[in-house]
Amino acid sequence: MSAASDYAQHLPAGRRAAARHEPTERRWAWRRHDVCIAEALAPASPARLLVVHGAGAHSGALWPIASLLHGRGLEVLAVDLPLYGGTRTHDPAGVRYDDWVALLVDLVAAERERDPRPLVLLGASIGGMLVLEVAGRTSGVDAVLATCLLDPRDARARARMTRFGPLAALAPLLLPAVRGRLARLRIPMSAVADLRRMSRSAALSRQCAADPRGGGARVPLGFLASYLAYRHTGPRTATVPVSLVHPDHDSWTPMELSARVLRRLRAPSRLVPLRGCGHFPVEEPGLGDLLDEVGSVMADVGGRR
Repeated sequence: MSAASDYAQHLPAGRRAAARHEPTERRWAWRRHDVCIAEALAPASPARLLVVHGAGAHSGALWPIASLLHGRGLEVLAVDLPLYGGTRTHDPAGVRYDDWVALLVDLVAAERERDPRPLVLLGASIGGMLVLEVAGRTSGVDAVLATCLLDPRDARARARMTRFGPLAALAPLLLPAVRGRLARLRIPMSAVADLRRMSRSAALSRQCAADPRGGGARVPLGFLASYLAYRHTGPRTATVPVSLVHPDHDSWTPMELSARVLRRLRAPSRLVPLRGCGHFPVEEPGLGDLLDEVGSVMADVGGRR
């Protein structure tokens, strides 16, 4: 069973068959990384959608939702960032959050060169702030959708994202010590993030936490330090429309954490609660809310051509 089919079993029964459309995969060479990109082509699609995972998933985990969007006639791509999924990297211990930002900026440029249609970014979990950051750094993005907008420099966000609770407030004091060999030490993502709250479904949460290509991946302490210290400029530099499609039953990262960032945006923005969904939005009716909002944004940017 493929990763996409394996994760599709957690969708509502009526969605599972449509969610099992397998993607094709291609490779993209970026610096010293062999990047895996999953895609489902749709030449008549008015725009293209690039799906970006967070720290507990990968393209295969998110592909069932991408497949449902493809079933609506949309062209969808999903990238595996270094340390996750099928992407291979020369030096995993040297990967930093800054690499994720730079990779996506270059990938947007490469995709716009390959295909001139508008490009929309959909970021899941910490991928939401990531795609907003990318949109603020390149003119190649036409709209952003995010399931979360988490600012790692906000102590309240750190307390909810990590297992450390109020102790996360001490992170700025400890981060300078993460350097040299210590920065290259790789630890399970589940040791830092409370992946038990990934989903309202305990089975899906366990699968994400155990998946060696996703939540079970080992990440260098230097990557975690670089993420927690990263000063995102996207909220003040991005000018494209932003839709925060936030699960309204997210027990891991409450909506208000993301809404605080949304209120700081200079770009046009809207909040679309995903009704009944946990952090990984697979429940109805919120899953339908997500599909509808993505379709609406894609039609809107496609209509501007």
